Amino acid sequence: MSPIRSNTRRQASTTRRARIPSIAQGLTITWSQLIVVASVAALLNGLVCQAAGRAPPEPYYGRFIGDFTNFAHGIKGQIYAVDESTLFVKSFAYDGTGPDAFFWVGKTPRPSPEGYIIPYPEEYIGIDPPILQAHNNTDIILRLPMGKRIKDIRWLSVWCRRFTVDFGEVFIPPGIDVPKPRVLPEFKRLAHGLRSSNISVLDAKTFYIPNLHYDGAGPDAYFWVGNGSEPNIMGIKVPNEMGSLEPLRGYQGEDIEIQLPGSLTVYDIDWLAVWCVEYRHNFGHVYIPRDLDVPPALGQTKITTTTTPRPVYSNCREILPNKLQVKWELQGEYLQIELFGRITEDQYMAFGLSGVNGRPQMAQSDVVVAFYDTNARVFRAEDYFISDLSQCDGQRGVCPDERIGARNDVIVVSGDRKNGVTSIRYKRLLQTNEAIYDAPIPTDREVSIIAAIGPLNSRKEANAHLHTASDHNPDDIRINFSARNDHSCKNSLYDVKDVSGPKPWPARKIEGVRKFHASIGPTGGKRGYTAITGVPSWGIAWYVNDLLIPEITVERGANYEFYIEGGNDPAQPARYHPFYISDSPEGGLGQKIGLEARKQKVYAGVEFDEDGNAIPTASGRYCEWEHRTVDRSAEIDNFEDYKGTLVYKCEDGEPGYLNWTVPSDAPDLLYYQCFTHNNLGWKINVVNRGTANFAIGSHLILYAVSTVFSLIGITRISQLT
Repeated sequence: MSPIRSNTRRQASTTRRARIPSIAQGLTITWSQLIVVASVAALLNGLVCQAAGRAPPEPYYGRFIGDFTNFAHGIKGQIYAVDESTLFVKSFAYDGTGPDAFFWVGKTPRPSPEGYIIPYPEEYIGIDPPILQAHNNTDIILRLPMGKRIKDIRWLSVWCRRFTVDFGEVFIPPGIDVPKPRVLPEFKRLAHGLRSSNISVLDAKTFYIPNLHYDGAGPDAYFWVGNGSEPNIMGIKVPNEMGSLEPLRGYQGEDIEIQLPGSLTVYDIDWLAVWCVEYRHNFGHVYIPRDLDVPPALGQTKITTTTTPRPVYSNCREILPNKLQVKWELQGEYLQIELFGRITEDQYMAFGLSGVNGRPQMAQSDVVVAFYDTNARVFRAEDYFISDLSQCDGQRGVCPDERIGARNDVIVVSGDRKNGVTSIRYKRLLQTNEAIYDAPIPTDREVSIIAAIGPLNSRKEANAHLHTASDHNPDDIRINFSARNDHSCKNSLYDVKDVSGPKPWPARKIEGVRKFHASIGPTGGKRGYTAITGVPSWGIAWYVNDLLIPEITVERGANYEFYIEGGNDPAQPARYHPFYISDSPEGGLGQKIGLEARKQKVYAGVEFDEDGNAIPTASGRYCEWEHRTVDRSAEIDNFEDYKGTLVYKCEDGEPGYLNWTVPSDAPDLLYYQCFTHNNLGWKINVVNRGTANFAIGSHLILYAVSTVFSLIGITRISQLT
C-alpha cells in the first residue's frame, strides 16, 4: 500500500515519519511488522515522486494574474485569482498617505471612477468601508462584493476616490481560468447508516459534507484519508468539524466542514472515508479525482454549516403557509433579511415590495430572488425588477437588475440547506441610488409585500410560479420593517412534513395530421408541462390542436401547415410568442446572442437578415386558454377535465401562417418553440415517409370536427358544453 502522496521527496519522507505514531496509536503491531511497512514505503518512494506532478507547485496561491504597477505611494504586490470571487495579494505594500484610497475594481478599459470598492478588511463597523491603511509586505485576501466574479472585472487598482487618481494597477487577463471547488459523489454506503449528499472539495484542504448521516455506533470511527485503491489501515485521522480527534459522534442530516491536518492537501490523497481503526473496517468512502484544480487554502473559504452560529431575530412572518418564512432586522442603513423556504434545488424563493401599495402586484415590483446555484455551488440572492409578467428578454420582463443594465444591490451574508429547507440571509440598503429599478424601503410605515416560490430556468433565473395560494401570496400582506417583536411564526419549517405532489398527466401525441393550430395556455401546474418535459415552465405553454404540448410526428419530405395564435406585438412581451421549429429543446432564439445563438439550427419560422440577425416570421393574433376562476390542476386527474375549467379567448386579428416541408436530412428529433421565451414547446418526432400512422385517429377526427364547427361560428368544441 502506498503512503500519502506529497509534492517533493523531502515532504513525502516527512509524511511517512509523521504517520508512524498515528498507526501505532490506532493499531497493535510489532516492530517487525513496522519494519516491513517502512520497507514497502521505501520501495514505493519512486512512485511518490512520480505522483508529485499531480499537485500545483508550492507555495500555491491560485492562478497568477500579475504584479501591481506602481504610480504613486509605493504600491507593490503580486495578485492571484483564488477562486471565482476572491483575489489574493501577496506581500502588499502601500505607504498609507492617500486621503481616500481603496482597493477598486471595474470593467472599463482602464481604472476610472466607474468602479466600486472591495472593502478591506471585509468585516468593519459602520456603513462605509474604511480607508486603506499603510501596509508593508502584508498578505491580503480580497472578496469581490455584491456577488461579483472575477470574470466581471478587468482590473484591480489602489484608487483615490476623492482625487480620482490611480496609485497602482494590475489588469485581469481576459478569459482567465480560475480554480473552482469540485463536487464529488456522496459517501458510498457500507455500514452504520453512513450517507450524505454530494461532497464538495471547497479548497485544497477543506471538504464540505452536507446532509451527513451516521449512527455513531462505531467504537473507534474517524474521518480518514489515505492512498490506494480502497481505504486501508495506512491512513491518517482528520479532525471533525469542531477540530477534535475524538471518535465520531452520530450525525442526523447535518452539514459539516472538515479540514485536512498539517500540510496535507487534497492533492496528496486518493480517498476520504469514515473508518473504524479498532476493527479496521470501512463504513463508507468517496474517491478524490486526480484532475483537481481547486482553490488554494488561504483561509478564504466561508460557508454556513449546521454548526455556524445563527442570528436571533425578533421579527418573523410566515408568508406562504408551511412554505416560506421571512425574518428581518434593521442594521443602520441596511435591512437584513433571512428567507426560509421549503424548496428544491431547482427552485427559487422571491420576496420584495409590491408594485403598488394596497395589494400584491408583481408588475413594477422590486424583489430579491434567492436560491442555491447548483452549478457554482453557492447561495445567491439577486436583485430583480419586474416590468412585465413575462420571461426576461434582456430588456423587459422578470429580469435581474444586472441583465437590464442596472446593479445587484443585494449582499449575500450566508446560506444553508438542510432537511428540505433552504435559508439565505442577505442585506440591502434601505435607499439605493437606482431610482428606476430599486424601490426605497420605508421605515416609517407599513408597506405591501409580495412573495413567491417557483422554478429556475437554465440561466438560473426565475421562471413563472404557479398561481396557487401555496406558491404566492394572493392577499395583501403589509410589513413595517422598523417594527420590533413582529413575530407570528408559530412553527419552524424544519418540522413540516413533505407532501408528495399530484400524479402527472400522460403526454399527448399527434400523428397523421397535416394541419396544426397553435395557441397559448396554462402549463397545468405540477401535473402538466414540468411533469412531461422535466424542465421548469414559464407558466404558459403551446397548445397544439387544443392539447397541452403534445408530441407531434411528421414525415421527411411531407408538407405541413401551422396556424399560429401566439401574439404579434413585440411591445407586449407577455403576449408575444412567435412560433418556430429548431433542434433546441429550450428555444428562445430571440434571447440568444453569439455562440449561444449559433448552437441552435432553425428549420422553420425564422429568417435571417443580411447582418445575420434572426427575424421571426410565424406570428399572429394572440389567443389564450385562460382559467375561468383559479388554477385547479392540482385537484383534477386528467387533462380533458382540466381543459373544461379553461375558457378560450382571442384578440382581434388573423392567425399567423407557417408552411413547412420537412427536409429529407432533418434529424429524428426537433422542437416547436417560442422565439422570444424559453421552454414553451415540446417535441417533433421526424420519421421517414410512409412510417407515420395516417389512419383516421381520434386527433384527426377531433381536428376535423373542430374545423367544421369553426365554419359555423363555434371556435372551440368546448363551447358546446
